[in-house]
Amino acid sequence: MSSSKIRLGILGGGGNSLIGILHRIASSMFDKYQIVGGVFNPIWDENIDFANRIGLPVDRIYIDFETLIEQELQLPEDQRMQVISILTPNFLHFPMAKKLLENGFHVICEKPLTTTYKEAQELYTLLQDKKTIFAVTYTYTGYPMIRQMREMVKSGVIGKVQKIDAQYYQGWINPIIHDIEKRKTTWRLNPEKSGGSCCIGDIGTHAFDMLEYVSGVKIENILADLNHVYDDNPMDVDGTILLRCSNDVKGVICASQIATGEENSFVVKIYGDKAGLKWEQENPNYLYLMEEGKPLQVLKPGHEYNSKLSLDGTKLPPGHPEGIFDAMGNIYKGVARAICSEPFNVGEFPTIIDGVRGMSFIEKAVSSHKNGNSWIAIDENYTL
Repeated sequence: MSSSKIRLGILGGGGNSLIGILHRIASSMFDKYQIVGGVFNPIWDENIDFANRIGLPVDRIYIDFETLIEQELQLPEDQRMQVISILTPNFLHFPMAKKLLENGFHVICEKPLTTTYKEAQELYTLLQDKKTIFAVTYTYTGYPMIRQMREMVKSGVIGKVQKIDAQYYQGWINPIIHDIEKRKTTWRLNPEKSGGSCCIGDIGTHAFDMLEYVSGVKIENILADLNHVYDDNPMDVDGTILLRCSNDVKGVICASQIATGEENSFVVKIYGDKAGLKWEQENPNYLYLMEEGKPLQVLKPGHEYNSKLSLDGTKLPPGHPEGIFDAMGNIYKGVARAICSEPFNVGEFPTIIDGVRGMSFIEKAVSSHKNGNSWIAIDENYTL
């Protein structure tokens, strides 16, 4: 094992899990990490078979999470896992992250951070004491042109921000929601595993985090109207949320998993008093600059006109498309720099604050809907 690489453990993500593939490839991109073990599957034989399939020695493949913690702590500090990625269903995020923090591990956690806002606050408080690195993988913030968008807004290219808008449409739940038996087989529609929200917790939280990331404004109050389609379905699968933000900015988030025929249509738009910017996840290498009375401008990654943050996250020459694996790889790279106490730019990876605010947004959206579509405040005052 190379002593120069960060020793990475993984929880979940076995089998054909897209998230598992995404994290494993991302962690290998910059030669910063070496996967040394983990718990990929709760079924022992499948856990071992998967480790063999991806070429890991089985001596650090553990039967369960508790055993991993116990046996890793018995190893010398220069051999044990340094950071552990949590890729499990939502309900396991909190107990795993809490125990990892209590035992001094760095953590990379899939979103949403937890299943309740209270749990998220508890992790935040614990992290203040432990002072380890904690990242929440809002993957899309790793795209070079999203980082370029952030820097252009920050530098005043579009003037004063006056409207923010995010639309995230998928259609994958549509063939499931109309069949009560199929619903029972989908963990995202199970409150015990997914938490209090399906659509807003899964993709609406991406839109919330993204709008704050690129615009620089804070979403302060929301009004939500959610759709469950059927009265006997406890989970939202569609929603529209009005936003009131700092600096008197207004906005909207539209999220749906019953947008029939849509695949992963995530569109982000920021409008200032001088110009607007638009980005589409299904065409992530194009950032559109819209100025009054001028032709549409298209910015692409890898060119010297882009910001330092964008160029640092660009791996290929102009004209070579970069995708979601590259975006996640940029997040892992930022985490590696933080773990190794190297200089890094603000915005290289989402922190626990993004995760906590995301959970506040999810719970407040559900509460706003249940309370007759009333305005409700997003909690603030979180710092690292």
